[in-house]
Amino acid sequence: MGNCEALKILLVILLITTTTKVVLVVAGGTQQRIPTTLQGPFEPLTRRFDPSLRRGSDDLPMNHTRLKKNVTSNFPEQIALAISSPTSMWVSWVTGDAQIGSNVTPLDPSTVASEVWYGKQSRKYTSKRGGNATVYSQLYPFKGLLNYTSGIIHHVKIDGLDPGTKYYYKCGDSKIPAMSAEHVFETLPLPSPTSYPHRIAVIGDLGLTSNSSTTVDHLIQNDPSLILMVGDLTYANQYLTTDGKGASCYSCAFPDAPIRETYQPRWDGWGRFMEPLTSRVPMMVIEGNHEIEPQVAGIAFKSYLTRFAVPSEESGSNSNFYYSFNAGGVHFIMLGAYVDYNSTGAQYAWLKEDLHKLDRTVTPWLVAAWHPPWYNSYSSHYQEFECMRQQMEALLYQYGVDIVFSGHVHAYERMNRVYNYTLDACGPVYITVGDGGNIEQVDVDHADDPGKCPSAGDNLPEFGGVCHLNFTFGPAKGKFCWSKQPEWSAYRESSFGHGILEVVNSTYALWTWHRNQDNYKEDSHGDHIYIVRQPELCFDTPAPKVMF
Repeated sequence: MGNCEALKILLVILLITTTTKVVLVVAGGTQQRIPTTLQGPFEPLTRRFDPSLRRGSDDLPMNHTRLKKNVTSNFPEQIALAISSPTSMWVSWVTGDAQIGSNVTPLDPSTVASEVWYGKQSRKYTSKRGGNATVYSQLYPFKGLLNYTSGIIHHVKIDGLDPGTKYYYKCGDSKIPAMSAEHVFETLPLPSPTSYPHRIAVIGDLGLTSNSSTTVDHLIQNDPSLILMVGDLTYANQYLTTDGKGASCYSCAFPDAPIRETYQPRWDGWGRFMEPLTSRVPMMVIEGNHEIEPQVAGIAFKSYLTRFAVPSEESGSNSNFYYSFNAGGVHFIMLGAYVDYNSTGAQYAWLKEDLHKLDRTVTPWLVAAWHPPWYNSYSSHYQEFECMRQQMEALLYQYGVDIVFSGHVHAYERMNRVYNYTLDACGPVYITVGDGGNIEQVDVDHADDPGKCPSAGDNLPEFGGVCHLNFTFGPAKGKFCWSKQPEWSAYRESSFGHGILEVVNSTYALWTWHRNQDNYKEDSHGDHIYIVRQPELCFDTPAPKVMF
């Protein structure tokens, strides 16, 4: 094929935008119409679970090639990146051997240095930074339960980075010597209304099953430049150390367990499982209920708080449970559903200040993420975090949040623009992507299905109060559940998968949800829509916001 022919093929993709639709013209002149939110609200649509598929798969064993340790004691493994600021990046890794048993002795973090060497050319490192190292333990005061102490966990912030630039790096201790192989990453653009990350992957409730493997492999093919992980990462608390395997229902399999025990080596396996991706693409995490992991003396969240570096200080939150960061012209807010979210608390005060300081002329897009969804028409977790919605929704609406990502429900659902259960052209687009592939299986029942409406005593949150309510208006007035798919639910499907957000400019962003079973199909997707901002309608005048 000649260069001219190749160029013609590359140029046949033409994006034509109007006020109501986007037409993608592909090779051969065929047109694929991609809907936009300007055409909404959409008639609710459900794609039922495909009965030819299994609802879930078993956990990968710890000796699986993607989970087992492949380096000697002091060499780095589980290498991961996270954004610190537009010009700095966190590099994290683990050295040494974790221990599990009745009697465990923590390693001494001072015995291994934390170094990152980096530069713009391969094997030519012009900068070097040091950081900190720590260990943590997971202890259980119950007979028969095994204790755990981690390897040495390192966090180093590298700074002075140029935007949109490829950097080569290695990490470890140069004096032992025990340095990693060379890795490479590309920095994101500076905050600007004209510069955006290439692709933003969104994934939740991943786990460590065969389905998880398919999700991650599919995600890698989509070549993201940033990953949002919206909680429930490893499902280490679906294990029991005295049994040594996972269970799709922990309370069913282990009814006599004195505590929701975790098998902490799953965290190490998960770090190795993710390293081919996270060592070159920054991953921003937020906690889910499976990260609570209670242990002795009422301690919780120890694994999550110790293993991940997030820009908490950089964003002024000083808490790993909630923080914010910029990536090009997008401002991301990561909120914690399992710490105080009340309007009188520290998180709410921080959120209000963060939103107040935001300059939408620099970062036009405002994206929020937390683990449990506020809008959800599945039976699972139905109205579970209604209290959080009642405390925070008005503030997010006031400041014009564009998109909200959540997980928790093990299925996919995209909402019409909504505020306070009312269709609203200025409300966010809420999207649930808790379909990463974990061992608890995909959710298939809807609250509006006959006989599937939860009782008021179901779906109690693991943190916070219970605020279940009956609807006071609309087709479901006086009822706890709708009798049909709610009008605010645009599309829902019970399949595992992940999403990709591609921000085109300050008003258009393409959202694509990829189901796992389409992994090997060319140019396939489960859901496809342009999310369109309308700041002139919602925020530039003192007039009331406009309902649909």
